[in-house]
Amino acid sequence: MWLNTTASSFLLTGFPDMEEAHHWISIPLLVVYFSILLGNGTLLFLIRDDHNLHEPMYYFLAMLAATDLGVTLTTMPTVLGTLWLNHREIGRGACFSQAYFIHTLSIVESGVLLAMAYDRFIAICNPLRYTSILTNTRVMKIGMGVLTRAGLSIMPLIIRLHWFPYCGSHVLSHAFCLHQDVIKLACADITFNRLYPVVVVFAMVLLDCLIIFFSYILILKTAMGIASGGERAKALNTCISHICCILVFYVTVVGLTFIHRFGKHAPLVVHITMSYIYFLFPPFMNPVIYSIKTKQIQSGIIRLFSLPHSRA
Repeated sequence: MWLNTTASSFLLTGFPDMEEAHHWISIPLLVVYFSILLGNGTLLFLIRDDHNLHEPMYYFLAMLAATDLGVTLTTMPTVLGTLWLNHREIGRGACFSQAYFIHTLSIVESGVLLAMAYDRFIAICNPLRYTSILTNTRVMKIGMGVLTRAGLSIMPLIIRLHWFPYCGSHVLSHAFCLHQDVIKLACADITFNRLYPVVVVFAMVLLDCLIIFFSYILILKTAMGIASGGERAKALNTCISHICCILVFYVTVVGLTFIHRFGKHAPLVVHITMSYIYFLFPPFMNPVIYSIKTKQIQSGIIRLFSLPHSRA
């Protein structure tokens, strides 16, 4: 179907040629979505409710959980609507807004992981000044800086989407709106929208990754200088959860990039599945990682879910 330049909506796509299985596919996705909401919601509640967790490390973890919840709540309605109810139509304004939040929150997640690396760097390399450097006010400023950087960097891309005429097919290839998906449907000069995301990725995500890498080199160097083996292990142990979250996030980023750049001949279902992994795997794994590796979080969960008679 071909539309004129006044087309006001797009059509979302689930899994092509698997429409009869959409209801069955939506069941595990619903379970994953529910697990993400429960896991990250629990982390946020614990950090707010437990005074033992009112520390910079856990404030940054709360930012990570809030970001993961944001990504999930942004994609969940259209994914389940498409797969479960076959409700595929989405207005241009809603589509562009969804794309804005999806891409902004991806940059936010990278920035929060960088902030968490900075927290671990100060805690291990400059422990005596940790509380004076990472005050509540400074943590809040870092959080606002991460959010502002992401929001402003994505805005030029999304604003331009409103200007483009869409005179071709209005069928998107995912059950949610992505910038790179939408611009394929524009019949205009999209050179800026093709080049600018590359600049954003290199200037932010890749730079964040490099700074995190060098931070951990300094952390490892400092930790190796600690005379006591027990203290050295304790210092490094506080970094394990963060390192696991970094690997989960950046491995999925690299995987998605690799598929899009070099898997042009791969079946469309592979691209779609990789997109779901990118948006669902980190939010699903982050609460699991911190619940397993962080004793304070474990203790909080036990207190939260223990029955009244078991507390007596």
